[in-house]
Amino acid sequence: MKHGQITIKDIARKLSISPSTVSRALKNHPDISKKTKKKVQELAKELDYRPNSVALSLRSSKTYTIGVIIPEIAHHFFSTVISGIEHIAYKNGYKVVICQSNESYNRELMNTQAMLSSRVDGLLVSLSKETNDYEHLKDIQRRNIPLVFFDRICKELETSRIVIDDFEGAFQAVEHLIQQGCKRIAHLTGPTNLSISMDRLSGYKAALQKYNIPIDEDLVIKTDLNPQSGEENTKKLINLPKPPDGVFAVTDPVALGVLKACKKLNVKVPDEISIIGFAGEPLTELTEPQISTIGQPGFEIGQLAAQEFLRQLEEGENFIPETKTLNSKLIVRESSRRA
Repeated sequence: MKHGQITIKDIARKLSISPSTVSRALKNHPDISKKTKKKVQELAKELDYRPNSVALSLRSSKTYTIGVIIPEIAHHFFSTVISGIEHIAYKNGYKVVICQSNESYNRELMNTQAMLSSRVDGLLVSLSKETNDYEHLKDIQRRNIPLVFFDRICKELETSRIVIDDFEGAFQAVEHLIQQGCKRIAHLTGPTNLSISMDRLSGYKAALQKYNIPIDEDLVIKTDLNPQSGEENTKKLINLPKPPDGVFAVTDPVALGVLKACKKLNVKVPDEISIIGFAGEPLTELTEPQISTIGQPGFEIGQLAAQEFLRQLEEGENFIPETKTLNSKLIVRESSRRA
């Protein structure tokens, strides 16, 4: 008998009992005596028996696998979301398969097709910055496969969504800059097809309006959500006839680029320009000065996304999608603290 290829039939043969008895003993079935269960379970452990997941999935039409598609695993936020997903998934007997789109629509499309080929039981998705065609995601729904969006969502599809209050987080960020004395606040925003970009832009404008500060469209510039784009666009802002005295960046990587540009151009932070980002990335604590940010509860977002998947499985045709919105947290550090 080869180690690592043990089957229920092998255990049954060794104990001179039927394979069905072994199967029920391993499942702790009440019809099997404690003595038999103990013998079966001890031998299964001794022989390192492992259930055949392929056979199990074919019998139950389930693979007990959740597919997760994220833009980039390098971001601390997405890694904490994955931890939250895995925490709930593993407790409920599910494995997690993770794919990165690398902010590419084509990669996201390929990832989705790969997940379907692997027969995942559900998909948890955060959209790439390039995604503005949702046909591949509509196909998931047409197949009645549970689909949950988190962070970067699609508002065209009726699905459960787990988000933070991006509008309120942006409002808090800009209000903080205003309370520190900033009067010309720029916003380095993200792609217009992303819900997070538009909600944070709306929060930025609402804060300015509350404090009767005119919205200057020259101070609103779209970025590619990376440090390089943040740096290049900050140089443009600083070279304006009337440069800003504060910058609200749509993400922390963009805020890192803002700080880098200021250092290269000898612009003092926060005395001449105050900076605040969005995401709560640990790197913001390692800069000089440390960057203020809006913290996000990534682990909780992941937990709720996995729970929504399980709820959809359980409720079936009675399932009603929900949008769950979590609060963000203003984290004030040296890059914006003037008072």
